[in-house]
Parts: sequence; C-alpha cells; structure tokens
Amino acid sequence: MTERFSYLDHLQCPRCQARYPAQAPRNLCHCGSPLLAGYDLDALRAALTPARLASRPPDLWRYHELLPVASAERVVSLGEPMTPLLMLPKLGASLDLADLWIKDDASLPTGTFKARGAAIGVSRAVELGIDRIAMPTNGNAGAAWAAYAAKAGLRCLVVMPEDAPEITRKECVVTGAEVHLVAGRIDDAGKMVARLVAGGEFFDVSTLKEPYRLEGKKTLGLEIAEQLGWRPPDVIVYPTGGGVGLLGIWKALQELRALGWLDGTLPRMVAVQATGCAPIVRAFEAGETVSQPWERSETIAFGITVPKPLGDFLILETLRQSHGRAVAVDDRAILADQAEMARREGRFICPEGAATVSAVRMLRQSGWLRREDRTLLINTGTGLKYPETVTAALPVLRPGEDIRGSTRRSGP
Repeated sequence: MTERFSYLDHLQCPRCQARYPAQAPRNLCHCGSPLLAGYDLDALRAALTPARLASRPPDLWRYHELLPVASAERVVSLGEPMTPLLMLPKLGASLDLADLWIKDDASLPTGTFKARGAAIGVSRAVELGIDRIAMPTNGNAGAAWAAYAAKAGLRCLVVMPEDAPEITRKECVVTGAEVHLVAGRIDDAGKMVARLVAGGEFFDVSTLKEPYRLEGKKTLGLEIAEQLGWRPPDVIVYPTGGGVGLLGIWKALQELRALGWLDGTLPRMVAVQATGCAPIVRAFEAGETVSQPWERSETIAFGITVPKPLGDFLILETLRQSHGRAVAVDDRAILADQAEMARREGRFICPEGAATVSAVRMLRQSGWLRREDRTLLINTGTGLKYPETVTAALPVLRPGEDIRGSTRRSGP
C-alpha cells in the first residue's frame, strides 16, 4: 500500500464553519472569510510518530503529511532548511530574562520567512493547475513568490508600494516577475491586484486570500515544537503585519496537540506592531473583535505596515485564546534594538525582528513577562535587506596612516 504524502482533507471557514473540497482552486469563503486547511489527524496519528519524523532530512518538507501538497512530484523547492533556534544569553541578561531564544529565518531562500509560504503556495498552485498568480506585497513576500514562481515556470505579477525596499524590487525583477509600483501603501497595491484578478487572467495569492500560504508559515510552529523537544515555550513574540506567521504557528501547535505530540501548555502569543501602524494593538486594547483601518501608516519596519489585516479577527482571537498581548513599539526603539542584538549576539536581524526585542523589553519592565519565562523571538529575515537602517560613514585612511580607535565605530 502506497503511503500518503499529505493528509489534507478539506478547507473550512473559521467564521461560518462552511466546508469546501480541497481539490479545486479557491480563494475566500462565500462569507468573505479566509479559509483554513483541515487534515485527517486521526489517520495521520496512526501513520506518523515523532520518532519516525526525526530520521528525515532537516528541511521544511519533513512535515509533508501536515502540508497540503498531495504528491512529492509537485513539490517546488529552492532548498528550505530547518532554521536555527538559538539561545540569546547576552541579550537575555541585559533584558533580565534567563531563558531568551530566537527562531531566525534569515537562512531561508530569499533571506526571509516568506519563503515558507511561497514554497507551499506555489507548489499547491502547480498541483491545482494554476499558471498565473498575482499579489500585492510590501517587498519580501513578492520577492519570495517571484523566485518560486520562476522555479515552477509560473507567470507572476507583483504590485508593491513605490517606497518598498529597493532590494526586494530588484529580486522580483531579476526572477522575471512583472512588477508594478503604486504611489501608496500595501492596501492600495491590494486594490490594484483585486481589479486585475477580477478579470480572471490571474489567480489571487494575496495574504490569506488563498489557504496555503498559511500552511507554509505553519512550519515555523512545527519546527519550534520539534526543536524544543515537543514542549512549547512559555511566550512567542511575533512581528505582526498580516499576521499569517502568528496564525500559522498557533495552528501548528493546535494540530500537534490534537495528535498528542505536545507536552505542556500552549504559549502565550504576543503580536508586535509599530506605533506608526498598529491596528491590531488598538483593537486588542479596546476589546474589539476586528480592527479598523490605520490612517497614514508609516514605520521603518516596512514588512509590518499593514493598515487593515484581512485575518484581523483570527489574530485577535488567537491573542485572547492564548492569554497573550499586543504591543506597539516605535522606530527609534526598533533601530536601537537592531543594533543591540548585533552587538551582543552577532546577529544582524531585520527591523521587524528587532521590534520583538523592543516589545520584550517593554513586557519585562511591566512585569507581564517573568524572568524565568522561556521566551522565543521570531526574526523574519536578514538585516542585509535593509541597509538603510545602519549608517557606516567611516574615514578613509591613506597608506601609512595610523588607525585611531575612535574611527572604528559606526551605529544605527
């Protein structure tokens, strides 16, 4: 008997509970909600164990039974490694935290965690016969989907704000995507894509407008659980724009608990936003179940500049269900903590990742975060994609000149 590659069973709406078959391309539920992939966990429980999983190559596809791609032949891969989960002793000591960790996704293809969603989303698109995709992006998602689309031979159209990071624009161009810039924000780019896909020429792969990007981000949670010996941390701190990674981690942990693989309670989830764009924080603090659009959004952490997340009700539900928090931090703190991480731990993380350090600092000072809490930061990408966040104006020495100690330093 041939073993099943995936135990995907159906798609389900978390709002109205409508179910749909997973064998055809689909965007949102009839009620307008994102759809979530459902798996036959009873059958999977009998087929797979953590011990069997441990013998597989350390990559994203080791979890294929809990992913939606039905056949190994349909996998589109650029070589997605299991990313490191590392303790931060020096930074932890400075923050008065005894058990601080980071999950660092900078080593993924295209340099960010967006490769997770793109690997699964593009693979599933190929499997469903989709050959043209379109999406709005703040930069990194477009770069990742363009790269995987190139590998798969799909036509990819990307619309991004004109002030998105230049490197991500170039990544899209060099991999052959059709790139359009919009004088506005990510929501303006989304409106342009919506008008385009209405004509039927392209399939919409915008954030949460198809079910499978979230399944790729879910591998973050699967890796974290396995790397910590199937015992989740006390707190997970996640930089939140569209919130797909936060939702994916939570979905992974719930599925693992249903399989009986997890030991201990689920973590408190923390959504981190910038003070210049914090719709989730505002809604959480007001006790609302959905967010309101954020006007005039602006932050150095461009990846979390999402004025109105489509999955806001799911993010807020997750924070409350997990007894978590939503925290806003300002750009000055983000840049300072990006430098603090680099100088103490040698890791040049992206501004979005640095925002989690700033949030942890606030949560520890307030007492919400206890010194002994095992606290995990999610760094979503490499700081090398954001060279503008660091100044390095250094003097040029002539041959034979002495090197002065005072000339060696640079800063944020």
